[in-house]
Amino acid sequence: MIGAAAPDIDRVKERLTQLMRERRRLADKEDDDFNVLDTRQIADALSDTTQVLTGLLGAVASVSLLVGGIGIMNIMLVSVTERTREIGIRLAIGALEREVLLQFLIEAVVLAALGGLLGILLATIASVVLAALMGLPYHFDIGINLISFVFSAGIGVLFGYMPARRAAQLDPIDALRHE
Repeated sequence: MIGAAAPDIDRVKERLTQLMRERRRLADKEDDDFNVLDTRQIADALSDTTQVLTGLLGAVASVSLLVGGIGIMNIMLVSVTERTREIGIRLAIGALEREVLLQFLIEAVVLAALGGLLGILLATIASVVLAALMGLPYHFDIGINLISFVFSAGIGVLFGYMPARRAAQLDPIDALRHE
C-alpha cells in the first residue's frame, strides 16, 4: 500500500498507472486492464451508499409512524364512541370541555408512549442478540432512545387530539341519550 499526502495523490496514481502499464506490457492505444483506486473514492462510494440507506430507513420509519398514529386515532375514536354516556355524565355534572379533552389526550399519549417503550425494549433485545451472534460490541445510546420515546409520545398528542376534541365537544344531553 502506498501512502501519500492529499496533493500528491493524483501524481502517485498517474505514476502507478504508468508502472502497471509497463509491467503488463500494454501498448499506448490499449485500454488499462487494471484499476487504481484511492481511499477517497472508496469513502465517497460508501458515503453515497450510507446516504441512500439512511433515506430509505427514514421513509420506512415515517410510514411506520403514520400507520401507528392512525391506529392510535382509531382506538381513541372507538373509545370515545363506547364511552359517550360516561362523557355525557361528566359534562352534565360540571366537567369542563378542556378536562375531557385532557383526559382523552393523556390516554392517547400513554398508549403511544407504551408503544414507544415496547419498541425500544424489542429493538434493544434484538440488537444485543444480533451483536452477540456477529461478535460485535453493543452500545446503548440513551440520547437516541430518549428522542424516540419523546417522538412516540408526540405522535400520541398529534393523532389523539382529534378524538379528544370530539369527546370534549359532545353535547351532554345527546351523550346521555346515547346507547
